[in-house]
Formats: sequence, C-alpha cells, structure tokens
Amino acid sequence: MLNGLSVDVEDWFQVGAFETVIAKADWDRLTSRVERNTDAVLALFEEAGVKATFFTLGWVANRYPALIRRVVAAGHEMASHGWDHQRVFTMTPEMFRADLARARAVIEDAAGVAVTGYRAPSFSIDQRTPWAHAILAEAGYRYSSSVAPIAHDHYGWHDAPRYAFRPLADSALIELPVTVAEIAGRRVATGGGFFRLLPGALSSFAVRQVNSAAHPAVFYFHPWEIDPGQPRVRAAPIKSKLRHYSRLGAMAGKLKTLIARHDWGRIDAVIAHEAASL
Repeated sequence: MLNGLSVDVEDWFQVGAFETVIAKADWDRLTSRVERNTDAVLALFEEAGVKATFFTLGWVANRYPALIRRVVAAGHEMASHGWDHQRVFTMTPEMFRADLARARAVIEDAAGVAVTGYRAPSFSIDQRTPWAHAILAEAGYRYSSSVAPIAHDHYGWHDAPRYAFRPLADSALIELPVTVAEIAGRRVATGGGFFRLLPGALSSFAVRQVNSAAHPAVFYFHPWEIDPGQPRVRAAPIKSKLRHYSRLGAMAGKLKTLIARHDWGRIDAVIAHEAASL
C-alpha cells in the first residue's frame, strides 16, 4: 500500500519549541539553514527513489524561490504550511483566511504549480477551530493534513478519527490525519521528534498497523531534524531543548531505514486513493 511521505519545510528558528524565545522580527538576522537542509532531504529521497509532499512556509518560499523550484523539478508535491508558522487556534477566521491566501500566492508563484494541500503549523486544527475546514474548502483546497489524533501538551485532537475523513457534509475536502500507533488502547505519535526520540521500530509498527486496516500511513519530519550542526538556542526551556536537539545525528539513518521498509509517495496520490472510499 502506498503511504504518504511528507516534509514540513521550516527553518530551525521557526519551530514551536522556540516561539517564546525567538521573536519573528529577528528571523531575518539569524543564519538560515533551510535551503541546505532541504537540499539534503531531496538528495536522500533521490537516493531512495521516493517522492514526497513538501508542506512549505510562505515565508520560506518568499526568500528561497529557487529551492521551491528544485523541489517541484524533482517530482515532489508542493503544498502550504501557512505563512509564518502561526498556529491556527491563535487566529481568528479572518486572520486564517488571510494567512492562507498570502502563503499560497507566494508558494504558487515560486513553484509554478497549483497548491491544493495544506498542513497547519503544529497540527493546530482541532476542536478549538470548528471553522477552519470550511475556510479551507472555501479557498479551494483539495485536502488538509492538519490533525494529530493524540493528546499532547502543545497540540492534538485526541477524539479525531485516525484515518482520512470528510470534515464537512457539503464539501469534497478530505482531512488526512498524521499516523499514530495504537497500543493497549493508547495512541502514540510516530513522526517528527517522536520518530527521533522513540525506537524506529515503533513507526514501522504503526505503518503496518494502519496498512493492515486497509489505510495508508502518513509520516512527517522537518529538514532541520537531519542537521546536528544547527545553532543552539541557550535561552530555550530545558524541555524544548530536549525535544528539539535530541538524536539529530541519528535521524538521517533512521529515515533511510523506515523509507526502505515501506512503500511511500506523495500525499496527493494517497488522497486520490482515499477519496474513492469516502
């Protein structure tokens, strides 16, 4: 079964873990590593012979349009991650609508292709944002992959479905949650930092588990996660440092192993398969 492989394209200083210690006004003076890291991801995917979806910040596309063109030229899907990583549940509906439009315009201009997929920063579409899917449908998005069906201190919608669903009765919009493992009645996250910190076998187990239920898995990570040489933010809280910096050096090797064990492709291809059964 084809599973969805995805990359959330943001720089090391744009993550939720550092949002209280790094001001957005300071982003332009920091050393960017998103271009070199995303190019490294592209090389890893080329070596593995897989295609993926790159959910990209409009802020990144605005500054590195040549990078966006390289991603598309390599055969990957280009999708939106919003403008500057502001969580959806911190916005009003009007702010969200404007954020979507601003990001999409810049990403499409750089990519030269239509953007029909969206992922909310920090999986921030949940029970607090009952209006978000309607706005995505209104804007013409085909799908969203913005729900993490777990309980987490920063995000999560524990009661959300584990698999693809249509959040609106009057729209073809599909929500495709990221994959979680279910162990002894508990849901366990498997992508991003969880993948770095937990045994790689857990993510493979999760893929097999959802595939056995006739559903595709959806895996995600960030370009900065394969960059152990990135700057350290000394002012960040201890928990944030542990989450962000732990096992960065092991990430590339773990990714190669996971990719080799399962079939992977672009999210739009997975959506096409799921749409037929919804």
